[in-house]
Amino acid sequence: MVAALNWHHRRMTSSIFGSWIRIEAWLAQRAPGTFAALAPPAERSAIAQAEQSIGQAFPEPLVESLLRHNGMGHCDLLPPFWSLLEVENITSAWQTRMRIYGDQLAGAEEGDPEGEYGPWWHSRWIPFAFDGAGDYLVIDQRPHRRRGRIGDADHETGCTFSSHPMWASLAALLDATATALETGEAVDGYVPVAVDEYELDWDF
Repeated sequence: MVAALNWHHRRMTSSIFGSWIRIEAWLAQRAPGTFAALAPPAERSAIAQAEQSIGQAFPEPLVESLLRHNGMGHCDLLPPFWSLLEVENITSAWQTRMRIYGDQLAGAEEGDPEGEYGPWWHSRWIPFAFDGAGDYLVIDQRPHRRRGRIGDADHETGCTFSSHPMWASLAALLDATATALETGEAVDGYVPVAVDEYELDWDF
């Protein structure tokens, strides 16, 4: 019975929901300004409308995260400087990138979907975080072995994919963020700090 309860606890705390509980607890105590920036849950109807607008379903981990918090203001949350997009801005970011790069992608070489570098944009990338400078974190939904990994879609240099385990999926990224907050230890070279005991920031 104890083993079953321990297994259930590990499963919950490694989930999107569990990671959010851990992140929220740290922010509420150490960075209340960032905690206050977290939006209430998204409406399922808004998610459905966004999926219809971009012609594809959101990955389930993203839906689960949005049902916890529908984005936030421009406050750093994910290392080193990423803020979460709300549902409506996921749609607008995807549509904007498609308008800019859609013609270039038509019939163009997409590159190795397993590789470190991707094209400038791809219709199967779902943006979910932004840096305020025109760049996005995306979930790679192309049908390949590493589907679900996180990419850094830079508007100047194209998209890159890190081999660090924290970028393997949204669940891994939130779990690594929560662990770094709780331990104060670096994750992929980034260390969490509470600026003026009010806002979360990340040191390199």
